[in-house]
Order: sequence, then structure tokens, then C-alpha cells
Amino acid sequence: MKLNPDFYKDKKVLVTGHTGFKGMWLCNMLTMFGAAVTGYSLESPTEEGGKVFREAGIEARINSVIGDIRDREKLMQVFAEVQPEIVLHLAAQPIVIESYKEPVLTYETNVMGTVNILECVRQAESVKSFLNVTTDKVYENKEWPWGYRENEPLDGYDPYSNSKSCSELVTHSYKKSFFIDGRCAISTARAGNVIGGGDFSVNRIVPDCIRAAFAGQNIEVRNPNSTRPYQHVLEPLYAYLLIAQAQYEDGKYADWYNVGPDECDCVTTGELTDIFCRHWGEGLTWKNISVEGPHEANFLKLDCSKIKSHLGWQPRWHIKEALRETVVWAKAWQQGKDISAVMEEQIRKFMEV
Repeated sequence: MKLNPDFYKDKKVLVTGHTGFKGMWLCNMLTMFGAAVTGYSLESPTEEGGKVFREAGIEARINSVIGDIRDREKLMQVFAEVQPEIVLHLAAQPIVIESYKEPVLTYETNVMGTVNILECVRQAESVKSFLNVTTDKVYENKEWPWGYRENEPLDGYDPYSNSKSCSELVTHSYKKSFFIDGRCAISTARAGNVIGGGDFSVNRIVPDCIRAAFAGQNIEVRNPNSTRPYQHVLEPLYAYLLIAQAQYEDGKYADWYNVGPDECDCVTTGELTDIFCRHWGEGLTWKNISVEGPHEANFLKLDCSKIKSHLGWQPRWHIKEALRETVVWAKAWQQGKDISAVMEEQIRKFMEV
């Protein structure tokens, strides 16, 4: 099975978290496919992210609603006005370290935000396909050397990971309690660490690399030996759209899916930074600043056999290609080039693989 861009032509799609890194790329893809997109989100969490959102032309091509996922009344108004057919839920507090600083906000956003969006879906007859985007960190992480499968126990350690585990359980409960008749197909997607142009988040390795490169400074790496499943942002977005399409057309595809890279692309943070430096050039290097801090998993991989066998999904860009395209985007941004054109070119290149 392949993603069919024509499927999305004129479809009414609601994307939560549309001002975030993944949300911006997703809206760009959907508008290229001809979808009628409504975004619901807070303002971009970073000044640079807000600038990307405007300069990439995304804001001008969609119905952008600024709102808090915790505000159920406003969400319901948007559902009533838009009557979406497909809902892709990306809005979240996504940073592990921030969840230690703001645990209540993290739970309110990631758990009650999911309750609110599902309650809107429950009351909206228009919605036929709903996807909740969570994370690879939902699993009880025993740091073993093989990938986690979808039937492994859920139990994130830190407030972010745990809140996303709760978001999964909320979705499972709503599916069993209110959608057993199949009127709306519901899935979750558990993606690994994503990289790509336009991510200016704090406390993430690739944005840290880009900021250091822009400043002509050494990159400071906090956990160089931590192994993560890194993938370009277009990898999971393609999978999200494929899942939403497949379950819209046939409810048997509604399920829980891991979306991650192949084994060869599960690399340490130090290896990732080495590759980034080689692509960037200009003598860029990094240094280890490992210090004791809040717990973060050292080893995490996903087993993606289910989505490969059920939907025929396969990763397209390996880590070197993913970082190469990220560097191309970042240098274009630094040089003031047309970011909208760069993003569209990368999407087309990805779709042609």
C-alpha cells in the first residue's frame, strides 16, 4: 500500500499542533496534496519557529486557529464550524526536560488535551478517521537491545513519557467505549526522534547543533552515548497520512503502530553529531558536557514490523540522508533563501524515492 496524495484532495483535515515542527511540515504536505486544512494550536513555542511558519507560507494556505488544546469549548466550536473528516492530533508538550520543570502543564496538555480532542471526535458525526500521535517513549523502557513491539507494557518514566502513555490509554478507552460501531476509525502512532529543517526546540540535539553552527561555536552534547531511533520528519508524517488514509478506506487498518527507522539508523547522539559535523563542514566540532541531570533513557529502539507488514510502509531516507537534508534546509535558512521552496522540494524528493 502507498500513500495516495489524490486521496487528500478536498478532504477536510484538522491538524492539532500545526505551528510546531512536525505540524508545519504536515500542513505543508497536506496543502500540496490539495487538502482543506484547519490547524488548531498555540503560537509556535519559539520565535524562530513562528518565523518559519510565516515565511514557509503555511499560515497563508490553511485556516489557522490559535487555541489551547485544553480549551474544550473552543475546540468544539472549531469542530462545529469545520466539520472535519480526518483529525490528526499532534498537539503536545513534547520535551522530556521541560516535563520535569512543568509536570502539571505536561499532564494537562498531553492527557486532558487528548480527552478533549476525543470528546470532540465523539460528538462530531463528520469525523471518519482519527490518529493520535504519541511517542516511542510510551513503553516501559528496560533498555534492552531489541525493539519494543506494540504489545509491550506502557509506562513512561518521566512526566512527558508517562503522560503520552496515558494519552495512549485514553485513546484505547475511547475507542472501545464509544467507537466500537466503527463509525470513526481510530489509531495511534508511536514515532521515534525526528529531525529536519525548522526544528528550533530547546534541549534537542539537532537544533542545538544548528544553533552552534550558526554561532561558529563547538556543539555541546549532553548525552553522547544515548542511543535513539532518529529519522527525518517526513518519515513519520508519510506514515501518519498513510494510516489515516488506510483506515478511512477500511476500518480493519485501525490499530496501534510503531513508526521508526531501520536498525542501522539507531545511533548514539555522539555518532549523530559526527555525521552532522561532516555534512556542515567549516571545521564544526563537538564536545562532551555530560553531567548528572534528570533521568533520560540511554537506549531505546522500536520494532516496526506491524506497520511494514500491515501497510507496506518502509523508511526512505537513512540517517545520513536525513542529516544532509537538514543541513541543506538550515544553510538555506541562514542565507535567507525561499524556505517554502526548499520545503516543497524536499517533500517532492522524498515522495519520489
